[in-house]
Amino acid sequence: MNVQNYWLEFLTVALVHLLAVASPGPDFAVMLRQALTQARRNALLTAMGIGIGILLHVGYSLLGIGLIIQQSVMLFTVLKVIGAVYLLYIAWHCLRAKPGAIHVQANGGQAQTGWAAFRLGFLTNALNPKATLFFVSLFSVIINPGTPVLLQAGYGIYMALATGLWFAMVAVFFTHPRVRRGFNRFGHWLDRTMGGILVLLAGQLLLSTVSGSESPSVPSPGMDR
Repeated sequence: MNVQNYWLEFLTVALVHLLAVASPGPDFAVMLRQALTQARRNALLTAMGIGIGILLHVGYSLLGIGLIIQQSVMLFTVLKVIGAVYLLYIAWHCLRAKPGAIHVQANGGQAQTGWAAFRLGFLTNALNPKATLFFVSLFSVIINPGTPVLLQAGYGIYMALATGLWFAMVAVFFTHPRVRRGFNRFGHWLDRTMGGILVLLAGQLLLSTVSGSESPSVPSPGMDR
């Protein structure tokens, strides 16, 4: 296998992934809230969870399960509904924030276990149907079917690491004491705003499910992340 023959393909994958991971969506909304209301350790664990979630999408894409999801309207509809319900669950907790209930400090806000922080990031990414569309599109349109599976897996590992690193940088920046002090006065409004954004994203998913405007059979070049 001559790896040099696949450099252009890898650079294309890296560029598309960069544009996708940097765009706003559930992952970023959850990561921002974690970084501003939790200890840096928990924020970094959430970033790690999001990165590991990428490996789930890569795994089923490599196994061909992504193509099954792509061809099945029912399966994709179920995935969208589950994803929307989970976003609404997170949003509900955000919208319940009251003045004084969240006080952003350098050592973190509300207590949260490391496992809960990691799980939040993982499930937010894993249950994001937009991520499913992105990876199905990536592995069926951009990545050549003739590319060795080992190399495709390498692409996936790169995207998981790049995603985790990106959100780790977000975590480090927004857990900086000076940044956090700027949010001390309106920490509860931040929570409510994040909750509102997640409600809108969940509503968009449910609306597309009812209207059928987003078909899994048509690959999408990007992802709202």
